Amino acid sequence: MGWIGVLVLGATLGVSTEASAAVAGTLEPGKLSVGSDLTYPPYTYLDQGQPAGFDPEFMNNLGSNLGVATTFLDTRFANLIIGVNANRFDVIASALYVNPERATQVDFLPYLKSGASLMVRSADGFRPKGPEDLCGKKIGSIKGGSWIPKLQAVSRETCEAHNQPPLEVREFPTSPEAAQALLAQAVDVQIEDAAVAKITAEKLQGRIRISSRELIYPVVIGLAVRKGNSELLADLRKGFEAMKADGKYQALLTRYNLGEPTQADIDKALGK
Repeated sequence: MGWIGVLVLGATLGVSTEASAAVAGTLEPGKLSVGSDLTYPPYTYLDQGQPAGFDPEFMNNLGSNLGVATTFLDTRFANLIIGVNANRFDVIASALYVNPERATQVDFLPYLKSGASLMVRSADGFRPKGPEDLCGKKIGSIKGGSWIPKLQAVSRETCEAHNQPPLEVREFPTSPEAAQALLAQAVDVQIEDAAVAKITAEKLQGRIRISSRELIYPVVIGLAVRKGNSELLADLRKGFEAMKADGKYQALLTRYNLGEPTQADIDKALGK
């Protein structure tokens, strides 16, 4: 996912644990505030008014291991990096892809590996397998998605370079809005995180299907803190290692069908 825009913050939601230990670098002692776009299942969403999904579960477990209270601030994805750097919250946990550009703006703790899928209308015959099949098509995406520059490069280097019509990316504030645009035939295909695409196709009961067969543009996902907040980053890393040791992290990965990035994956994501 990506970010662009003007800061718009929602309500504070979901206290998960009671504070019992000091964590350095937080805005309030004994509290860990988390910026998250709660419109993006299965990673982060609201269930009966409470934060749910992989990231809230992950952060609640991490907070428990650190002995701090965890709260969530519902923030549109385009504004998350702006928000953490403006001291609106301590950490971003919202399926934020790690890349070199973002690494100049925030400090990352990589913790997941995912990729993108293509979704199309089931009633249509169009079945693209990868970006090279999208020449001349309109592609719906969440605003600021990290795959957008890559698709634009495909348009220049594959489509136009071979005398095919360019592809057009249309951005929407949320993933559900992009899916509705697909159903309304405002776009020909939607590109989305693979886990999100799977749950979207299931919820829409067959009206949309995944046409790609492999992960597109595999990515590493990271927690992010304000640039230079090394104290908080170090404590978050300790909590993460504790989750690995007690088995909670692997249990989450298995339940959500996600993976742990290798150091090679992380280095590649950071452009090293």
